[in-house]
Amino acid sequence: MSSLFNSLEISATGLSAERLRMNIIANNIANANTISSEDGEFFKRKAVILEPVNENSFKVSLNDNLKVNGVEVTGIVEDGSLPTVKYEPSNPLADENGFVTMSNVNVLNEMVDMISASRAYEANVTAIDATKSMIKKVISISNS
Repeated sequence: MSSLFNSLEISATGLSAERLRMNIIANNIANANTISSEDGEFFKRKAVILEPVNENSFKVSLNDNLKVNGVEVTGIVEDGSLPTVKYEPSNPLADENGFVTMSNVNVLNEMVDMISASRAYEANVTAIDATKSMIKKVISISNS
């Protein structure tokens, strides 16, 4: 029975991590069309770094009675790619050549990442539902 509760905890860490990932992606999309400030700073795309809580290999984890404890967010990093530059001479923030520096966010890539995070979130919810169903079955069998 304790292994069933462990699987709930593992899925919960996945839910938490994917929720944060979706929040970061939403922030990236919201800032996709922002223009750099007067000092030349532009919005830099951010990404979430996820790592397993336990670094044991899958085989070792199976032999140790599933001691993997889910996933954790180990950092949020800025994308180092170059900003987008657009020619807009009428923009008050344009440089002397008429170019405006914009964020380095690619909305298409962000949407793909959002779909991936959403699917991972759904998978964790499905795993939790399946585990709850198994726990109910165990309880009903033990009460019979």
